[in-house]
Amino acid sequence: MAITASQVKELREMTGAGMMDCKKALTNTDGDMDAAVEWLRENGLAKAAKKSGRIAAEGIVAVDLSEDGKSASIVEVNSETDFVAKNEQFRGYVAEVAAQVKTSSAADVDAFLAEPWALDTSMTVQEKLQSMIAVIGENMTIRRFARVDTDGLVISYIHAGGKIGVLVEADTDSASDGVKECLVNVAMQVASMNPKYLSTDDVDEEYKEHEKHVLIEQTKNDPKNANKPDEIIEKMITGRLNKELKGVCLLEQDFVFSESKETIKQYVENVAKAE
Repeated sequence: MAITASQVKELREMTGAGMMDCKKALTNTDGDMDAAVEWLRENGLAKAAKKSGRIAAEGIVAVDLSEDGKSASIVEVNSETDFVAKNEQFRGYVAEVAAQVKTSSAADVDAFLAEPWALDTSMTVQEKLQSMIAVIGENMTIRRFARVDTDGLVISYIHAGGKIGVLVEADTDSASDGVKECLVNVAMQVASMNPKYLSTDDVDEEYKEHEKHVLIEQTKNDPKNANKPDEIIEKMITGRLNKELKGVCLLEQDFVFSESKETIKQYVENVAKAE
């Protein structure tokens, strides 16, 4: 199939790889964007997709947090353009959706859309969404949501005017300013570093095997490793995998806002000791 310039541009933006490498990757994978990302990674031409896991749409994230910090909700509502995402009427509507999510028992978006709209029970959430689409004049979707109810403490953090939203739940008996500041810093770390897991104990085997496969292909495709013994290659792969896992697990990540070289786990433990 013919590879378009826009496809090459999109892949380059996702991976940071060169234009010709992106074109070659797309050609070798019949234009499959996800497969092209993996091809680039296996050939050592890209670490990962910069936009992996992020939806290609405009919109905002909103949170609703209870005064006692025991419950919270977070919701992502998408729009077609950034102009609408900045519209105060749209943002007010998203805040109302977040408030309803906090008290909803729906397990998924479909169930949530079927619920009565809390502010006007004569219509459903779906019907309210349709009415907002008619008023604003642009398609919108409630993409995903989550709720947290805890005996500990939950804090929220919104970055870049609603482009990224984070909820952090902690097992704690304290709601002091020091604890809250700590959790806000952890939330900022999540927004900045986008960890996939809480700790290395939570990483599933399928993810490990996939990343190990990528590292094996990278090693095989690197001419510098051509004459290295198998046991050395195995140690190299193990070391690289462990380093990568540290980068995607929150507690093992280096705390980016600390001048001392401590991990998030160490940072949280130090704050807990000081309480």
